[in-house]
Amino acid sequence: MLAAGFWRAWSIWAVSVPATATMLAYTALHPLPAKLADQEPNGLNVSLVIVFIAAFATVGALLAWKRPGNPIGWLLSASGLAYAAAGFGAFLAHFPRTLPLAHWLGFLYFLGIGLCVFVVLLFPSGALPSRRWRPVAWAAGAGLAGWVLGNAFAPTLISADQPVPNPVGVTGAPGKLFTGMAGGGAGLIAAIGLAAVASLVFRYRRAGTAERAQLKWLLYAGAVIVVAALASVLVASSNLQNAISTGAIALVPVAIGVAVMRYRLYDIDRVISRTVAYAIVTGLLAGVYAGLILLATQVLRLHAPVAVAAATLAAAALFTPVRRRVQQVVDRRFNRVRYNGDRMVEQFAAGLKDAVDLETVRADLAGAVSQALEPAHVSVWINERG
Repeated sequence: MLAAGFWRAWSIWAVSVPATATMLAYTALHPLPAKLADQEPNGLNVSLVIVFIAAFATVGALLAWKRPGNPIGWLLSASGLAYAAAGFGAFLAHFPRTLPLAHWLGFLYFLGIGLCVFVVLLFPSGALPSRRWRPVAWAAGAGLAGWVLGNAFAPTLISADQPVPNPVGVTGAPGKLFTGMAGGGAGLIAAIGLAAVASLVFRYRRAGTAERAQLKWLLYAGAVIVVAALASVLVASSNLQNAISTGAIALVPVAIGVAVMRYRLYDIDRVISRTVAYAIVTGLLAGVYAGLILLATQVLRLHAPVAVAAATLAAAALFTPVRRRVQQVVDRRFNRVRYNGDRMVEQFAAGLKDAVDLETVRADLAGAVSQALEPAHVSVWINERG
């Protein structure tokens, strides 16, 4: 049974990742004409698309192999396969005879997004939060089916940037019906996506300690995506915008894989606190650096190289004390366990300076360890020889 699960899981990966790498490598070496591509692909975008699909396919295969009873792994694998099939259109677009099929395969990208809605709805246990969410899951399935069938047989491809004739589309009244199915399915999936995010809040309120930590991994990845989206707005290059968003979304399956496999699960608080702390420190030092340069060049009238060198030295000197202070403040909010543990150790060390009674020291040590680590049993052994 384990061998069968292994081959089923990794066979999907074997189709998705190598095929995607081959297709994108060919596209990078033979760029599409301007009339067929919105933008000329560059090496960064090509590499990140491979990383994006590989993340979904690899994490999906790993979870499907190790946790075959949890549907999240299979959904991630199917999403990676759908993204790879949509990317296959970029390869077919190089050949005039297969150009209609290339446009037709483009709608499969949205199929991958729709499957991710189910991932969020079922994360992390693989089951719905409660029976009341069954209509939501059925609605998501109906929306996904409507999108696939509608795009497959509509007169024109709705997923294309410009109206493109569907090579297998139908006309007349049935064609209008399929067009309506595709549009309605897309709208329904978008609404269910919001409901799926709301289900995480519902699940978090009722979850235990372990499941809450798992949910934090997904929320952490979502926060990174939001920050990346805001950062991409400030970037003028559309290629770089796509690279930032693609790289950020690739973190979602990685976070899901870490959470479901529960490898070093409780370090998520440490990850969050470090991310927030370094973001704050980076912003503060960047402001100090820019302010010192403006002060030196505009007010003190120093030469630019001297100003840059002085600002760099000042920022480097401030890094360690600023990082230490910011980390303490952030740990107090996002990594409370570490903060409380540090305070207990400091209190024990302060009390140890004035302690002379061995039994008092032993009792204080046992109490500090119990409060900081909460073990089932604590014993202190002291060598009284010599």
